[in-house]
Amino acid sequence: MTDKEYYELIQPYEDAMKLLLTRLEVLNHSIYKTKTGKPVHNIQYRIKKKDSIEEKLVRHGFEPTLENAKDQLQDIAGVRIICYFVGDVNNLVNMLKKQPDLIFIRERNYIENPKPNGYRSHHVILGVNVCCLDANEYYPVEIQLRTISMDFWAAMEHRVSYKKQYDNKEQRVAELLQYSNILEKMEKEFEKYNDHPVEM
Repeated sequence: MTDKEYYELIQPYEDAMKLLLTRLEVLNHSIYKTKTGKPVHNIQYRIKKKDSIEEKLVRHGFEPTLENAKDQLQDIAGVRIICYFVGDVNNLVNMLKKQPDLIFIRERNYIENPKPNGYRSHHVILGVNVCCLDANEYYPVEIQLRTISMDFWAAMEHRVSYKKQYDNKEQRVAELLQYSNILEKMEKEFEKYNDHPVEM
């Protein structure tokens, strides 16, 4: 994939991500009725870089071409939403599902079904309608929703584990799971003081 092809590829994904970010901003200040309640702590976003797109395609057995990037990848645009509580994550996912102009493509709920090492997050892929001069087309945006404690765990796990090999892998997985469980317990204790319902 040439640099020119890459920049042509990502333009509509950037547009889709911007549209979704605006929608999330509106939902954040309207999802709860009280002035003090907003479900979102912060939002991070990114467009996948050219070398990352090519590496992922090759890893999955595809040639690193423009066409394969369009056909095979659904995470070229990515948004990470950090909420305060699990209930906030659930409420936001439910609200996104109700948006009539978004296509719900796929979800993986690692909060209800954590990974063996304790990773927790709610992954959703939404199709966002991008209006061009002569057509409308839906582009996928991957959303990861997690709480502050889940994000802290994921950031630390990435820091100590990314692209590293350990002789005692089973022990490290068990330790990471233990830390995740401690944070989950703390999170549930704090949620007792949450003024908002767990689900809408």
